[in-house]
Amino acid sequence: MVKIAIFGGSFDPPHFGHQTIIKSGLETLDIDKIIVIPAYLNPFKTSSFASSNQRLLWCKRIFKNNDRVLVSDFEVINKNSYSSNTIKHFQSIYDVKYLIIGADNLLSLQKWYKFDWINQNIIWAIASRDGINVDNNLVKNWVKIDVEANISSTLIREKKIINGVDKRIKDDIKRIYS
Repeated sequence: MVKIAIFGGSFDPPHFGHQTIIKSGLETLDIDKIIVIPAYLNPFKTSSFASSNQRLLWCKRIFKNNDRVLVSDFEVINKNSYSSNTIKHFQSIYDVKYLIIGADNLLSLQKWYKFDWINQNIIWAIASRDGINVDNNLVKNWVKIDVEANISSTLIREKKIINGVDKRIKDDIKRIYS
């Protein structure tokens, strides 16, 4: 069975940090593929800047030439953004080994829908971020993905900095976030 890692998120917009996490995950995790899953809407947010379909399209453009990355429309089509539902869906198709998250998500993990179930059923692949301590006693099994990327979607949106995004989506980013 194909071993995968799931990397979900808002990707509002996707940027070089996301691409770096995927590159590092493919190099360091014992997997065959990473499935990138743009959220319909982050459960902790009331809206997103770009539509879920736009964010899905951007991710597909960025990763279309990488045969080890699959961009899934599962959460967009099902209007679902709970990781537990997504993991359960993909477990019926693949051997889901890891759930990739940024270290900034560690602060809210206990609020995640069915966190205890997720914690028992996957290995957390935690991408380092901006000096956030990755040591965490909350998660059962985890590995660290070392990432050097000083960029965030918030920084792109708030400061209108587009040099952190892939050239294949740069014009769209200028139009939407400027």
